[in-house]
Amino acid sequence: MSAAVATELADALRPFVGGDLPVRLVAWDGTAAGPADAPVVELRSPDALRRLLWHPGELGAAQAYVTGELDVPGDLDAALTHAFAVATDRSLPRRPSLRALARAVRTAAGLDVLGRPPAAPATQARIRGRLHSKDRDRRSISHHYDTTADFYSLILDERTMAYSCGYHSSPEQPLADAQEAKLDLVCRKLGLEPGMRLLDVGCGWGSLSLHAAEHYGAHVVGVTLSAEQRRYAEAAARRRGVADRVEIRLCDYRDAVPLPGAEHDAVASLEMGEHVGERNYPTYARVLHDAVKPGGRVLVQQMSRAAHHPGGGPFIESFIAPDMHMRPVGATIGLLEEAGLELRGVEALREHYVMTVAGWLQRFEENLDAITALVGEELVRVWRLYLVGGSMAFRDGRMGVDQLLLRRPAR
Repeated sequence: MSAAVATELADALRPFVGGDLPVRLVAWDGTAAGPADAPVVELRSPDALRRLLWHPGELGAAQAYVTGELDVPGDLDAALTHAFAVATDRSLPRRPSLRALARAVRTAAGLDVLGRPPAAPATQARIRGRLHSKDRDRRSISHHYDTTADFYSLILDERTMAYSCGYHSSPEQPLADAQEAKLDLVCRKLGLEPGMRLLDVGCGWGSLSLHAAEHYGAHVVGVTLSAEQRRYAEAAARRRGVADRVEIRLCDYRDAVPLPGAEHDAVASLEMGEHVGERNYPTYARVLHDAVKPGGRVLVQQMSRAAHHPGGGPFIESFIAPDMHMRPVGATIGLLEEAGLELRGVEALREHYVMTVAGWLQRFEENLDAITALVGEELVRVWRLYLVGGSMAFRDGRMGVDQLLLRRPAR
């Protein structure tokens, strides 16, 4: 093996990073290369390089990071922000030449890192079955949301347990207050009044269902595929004295449409449409249309991505939300309109999500010891990458989130 792994890697990587290393690379043999004042990236094991060879780009790097084979010992946000800035400045990615690829393989062979790929991390989703079949969707949702309520209570605010973008008056506003402001905003936009029937599609931990029943007197049916979420929301409804007005159903959204003549007065779906998939979105939109009475309102809060970056991205789809799909907000509006709904208003909340994730990150770091004891180091690393990366995506405009208010036309 070479006595200077980092130097060999720096030379081999030049065609791939568009020149000199933009980071301080520390290899598993203790050698280092790259600017001394740049963010530090540690390759703690040859397996980190093996993963990058088998899965070049985001997925391989994410696998190596969550297993601890690759580490960023400093500020992860600053390091990733620096990497994105360099990539933009150097117009990356660019297609390396065959000569560069051949040299990279020779370097890998000389470092004895060629061979079979390492096993996938334990936290990586293993979802089988026909894409967006009911069984596969149930497994996909379970992968992320059936991590215990105790885990989510250490990250989300304990008052609402809302796992969606809040509505912030300022960066200093407490997270729970911003989430309650969002829930109030949704209820007001829907025009909820005592006795009205609300369908909450993708109800999560019950934040909107409980709020609408407790503060607006609504009778609510919440729908989730997560058994853990159902247990939590039902228990919370009993604690808050609204169990007679809140019903949580464990079922697929495709089974949530009421019989004709039994439509709900209003329908809400907060950050659930991302999970239904590209091909199934027209079905989802039709469910929302059919579930609300003529003249009733529908509110969809949903994340978006630019047309040239659809889906959720390799890391998100592999570790967080398998099979998720996002599109430009205009395309989503078009699909909802095609289902027969009339658009009445759009409110962009992208900057609000930066503040929401900041609140989640603060609680994550404050409760780090308890979270680690509960779920282990690997899932902690998954969530740190998830939260930091998500915050950056909203901050830098690579992702957006919007509230879409719609109405089913009266007959």
